[in-house]
Amino acid sequence: MTILDAIVLGLVEGITEYLPVSSTGHLILATELLGLREDKSTLTSIDAFNIIIQGGAILAVLLLYRARVAQMLEGLVGRNREGLQLLGKLFVAFLPAAIFGKLFDDAIEAKLFHPVPVLIMLAGGGVLLLLLGKWMRGLTAREAGEREDFAQLSYRAALCIGLFQCVAMIPGTSRSLMAILGGLACGLSPKRSAEFSFLLGLPTLGAACLYKLFTASKAAGGMNSFIDSIGGVTPALAGIVVATLSAILAVRWLVSLLSRGGLEVFGIWRIAVAAILGGLILSGNLTLS
Repeated sequence: MTILDAIVLGLVEGITEYLPVSSTGHLILATELLGLREDKSTLTSIDAFNIIIQGGAILAVLLLYRARVAQMLEGLVGRNREGLQLLGKLFVAFLPAAIFGKLFDDAIEAKLFHPVPVLIMLAGGGVLLLLLGKWMRGLTAREAGEREDFAQLSYRAALCIGLFQCVAMIPGTSRSLMAILGGLACGLSPKRSAEFSFLLGLPTLGAACLYKLFTASKAAGGMNSFIDSIGGVTPALAGIVVATLSAILAVRWLVSLLSRGGLEVFGIWRIAVAAILGGLILSGNLTLS
């Protein structure tokens, strides 16, 4: 993997991680188009690299929502009751992904981490966003009467959001999309649903990064061998930095967009990507494994 490859993948990760378009799906397609999936011996390392650069997306939320993070840390030491409640609700929402991820991660990677399933889920999610667009725009009125501390969100609702998020284990679905839809179904406004999705990404993506780093290094025969398989430390750092900067811009844009209306633009994007790549495959101008 070259530094340019890492920068491209970091840009794809940062832009798509928190937008409802599926970062995993786009990364699978991007690595395929860059030719990084041709060497099966390094495929595990490439997939792990795509997870590790999610560290950049985590850092972006830590920077943008540092006040929320500080609130939760204060709650952890008994100095902020609302922060402790939010931390507890995020933990409850994270549990389903932790449990089901451990049970089904390997099977899903083996069966579904391929371009064709991703294209199908991208198109399906796009159709869903278009169908729900009008309903989602009507929910922006919830924002005015909604409390800032998530006190109106019950632990049962947090668990429901966590179960919604588990659907995104299928690549091409989008963790952000499912978490936002879960928040909407549980009574949150679009903007607040997105914020909870961002915060929920901290434990979810963090756990995925650590788990993938451990399994990939073990499969490669050690951390040094894993680092060598992705071209050294420099590509990893480049990917994380680019992912951080692009994720900050993407989060700000999404919050601004949700304040004005629905998410149909992402539905159109998902369908367009699936249609263009699908057309190229059917015409024989593009071959994906």
